[in-house]
Amino acid sequence: MMTLVALTPILAVFLFLVVLRLPAIKAMPISLFVTAILAYFYWKVPFIQLSASLIEGIIIAISILYIVFGAILLLNTLQKSGAIDTIRAYFMSVTPDRRVQVVLIAWMFGAFIEGAAGFGTPAAIVAPLLVVLGFPPLAAVVIALIADSSPVTFGAVGTPLIVGVEQGLMEGGGISPIVAVFLGDLSITEYLKVIASQVMRFDLIVGTLVPFIMILLLTRFFGEEKTWRHGLVMWKFAIYAGLSYTFPAFLVATFIGPEFPSIIGGLVGLVLVLVAIKKGWFMPKETWDFGRKETWSKDWLGTVTVEENQAQSVMPLMKAWIPYLLLGFLLILTRLEVLPFKELLTSVKVGWQQILGTNISAMLEPLYLPGTVFIIVVVITIIYHQMNKHQVMEVCASSMKTLVGTAITLFTAVPMVRIFINSGVNEADLASMPVELAHQAADLIGTGWPFMAPFIGALGSFISGSATFSNMMFSLFQFSVADQVGMDPTTIVSMQVMGANTGNMICVVNVVAAASVVGLIGKEGSIIRMTLLPMVIYATLVGVLGFVFS
Repeated sequence: MMTLVALTPILAVFLFLVVLRLPAIKAMPISLFVTAILAYFYWKVPFIQLSASLIEGIIIAISILYIVFGAILLLNTLQKSGAIDTIRAYFMSVTPDRRVQVVLIAWMFGAFIEGAAGFGTPAAIVAPLLVVLGFPPLAAVVIALIADSSPVTFGAVGTPLIVGVEQGLMEGGGISPIVAVFLGDLSITEYLKVIASQVMRFDLIVGTLVPFIMILLLTRFFGEEKTWRHGLVMWKFAIYAGLSYTFPAFLVATFIGPEFPSIIGGLVGLVLVLVAIKKGWFMPKETWDFGRKETWSKDWLGTVTVEENQAQSVMPLMKAWIPYLLLGFLLILTRLEVLPFKELLTSVKVGWQQILGTNISAMLEPLYLPGTVFIIVVVITIIYHQMNKHQVMEVCASSMKTLVGTAITLFTAVPMVRIFINSGVNEADLASMPVELAHQAADLIGTGWPFMAPFIGALGSFISGSATFSNMMFSLFQFSVADQVGMDPTTIVSMQVMGANTGNMICVVNVVAAASVVGLIGKEGSIIRMTLLPMVIYATLVGVLGFVFS
């Protein structure tokens, strides 16, 4: 019974979101209610502790929502100004080979978008972009979801690590005691940098293979001949493209921090791949394309046609890219320790210390949050791209409308996770739910845990719809298991992070979002069946590496 209650947040979300197929806007509030009731009556968590956890969750959710709003606002601004159309037209002119296009657009451009926006945005942008290029809608969505995996660690300027893992390792008002003992004099910020570097060490092997997996699936399931052969011949180009992202991302994660690896890795990789295409390095002798549209399976097609939304005037390519480049520049400028800006921005804090008299605290640094940088870039873009008042009003209205469902989900999902983590304060003489689960897992699986760790992370993303939520829910659980079975907690938490990444491929929320923009609603099952194999391959490789190095 204790195990079942501790699993409530997971089982409730799985039941309501996956089995009963309720939308997240309904599933998450119900899951929060069920979790709170069982925490109160069975775990005997005091009402004041539950209330403080709810308030803490709402404050944390506000910070995430601010980031999401800024990312959506910038994207909508660039779409309305015509910048996205210019970027899309450029990609269309670079190469006619579909195998190269998926690497350039889904892997490289997608990684950059993930780093800048996150929260499922890349798949929703990349999928229609590929359809406009002439890809079957099913292929476009599957490829977009597979590509949005490794870069997720540092999505939305590092949110899955900076918010997800940091909050996941906290219990009450500070770092969990078991984590604090392990860290010693090391701050949580410094520890997150260690985890970021460890993740990218693994991804130098696993992440580098993702473009190759994408190409293989493309030629095997969507080619006219449906053969692996047309994908296998691309192995040199695919590995080059993989390393073009993972190696720069590794350097950034190790020497700068977790905010920028996907942004800088995506941009540097984009340049390196474009150079390879121009120089003809590792390029195939024959151009590969899909068969005639008349031969396409009906299962590949959507119910709507995705058209290119032509801007009223053709914007110069550099002018279209300036907002993204400015975003990267400002984020780096405000995150470098050697400059005074970070200290100045983090000095402004808003929140609640010792909420309702408990040991739970939640503080925000509004000026330092990436949402502020997004909004600054939006204002500059409006002026630079000479957008009129009507366009600006449309952008704000559409961004706010998009945010409504996300807000309800966040304001229920995050408090649920905080109740789960803060349940260590109780009258039942129990540890917190994740720690109790860790005891059970340690007894059941023991030293074989590295094989399980990434799949737990993937399960969290699949159920909650977010790598950030997965890390928030399971980081302490994974850390505790590692501690109990005598393994390196840093390695196991890194595997949790990577598992959360790969769970994005099959995440219900991301699948629905990507499918809806290309008219594939109702075919989510087909999409998940195709992305399940690369998800398992990725998680298994992570498990093997973790077992070797733990």
